[in-house]
Formats: sequence, C-alpha cells, structure tokens
Amino acid sequence: MKRIRQTAARKAHNHYYAKTARNAVRDLRKTTDKAAAAAALPKVSSMLDKLAKRHIIHNNKAANLKSKLARFVNKMA
Repeated sequence: MKRIRQTAARKAHNHYYAKTARNAVRDLRKTTDKAAAAAALPKVSSMLDKLAKRHIIHNNKAANLKSKLARFVNKMA
C-alpha cells in the first residue's frame, strides 16, 4: 500500500513539472519576437535540463528539444 501511495505522489509531481515544461516549450514556439524568444530560451533550456537530471524525461529528448528550440530562435528575423 505504501508503494502505491509513493508511486501516485511521484507520478503527480512528475506530471506537473513535465506539463509545465511542455507549456513553456509551446509558448516559446508561439513567440514571434526574437528578443522575447532569446530571453525565454535559457529558462526553458534550464527546465528541460532539470527534468532530464531527475529522470522525468530522457536526456536525449531534452537535448533534442533544446537543439530544435535554439535553431528556432536563431532562424527568427
């Protein structure tokens, strides 16, 4: 029973932070202003790094997302 409680609590915690990061990535992709996007990129990258460090998302997924977002920001006019 304790294992079930722990798993449920951990799942809720991980889901919250993963969802928050997904929303941050989505908001960054919607941004049309280069200055705002460049300012948000380090924050989003940090969020992804923390999720990967805590094994909420895979290391490669975090790296791929960061790479795509960096290319997106650099291509902006």
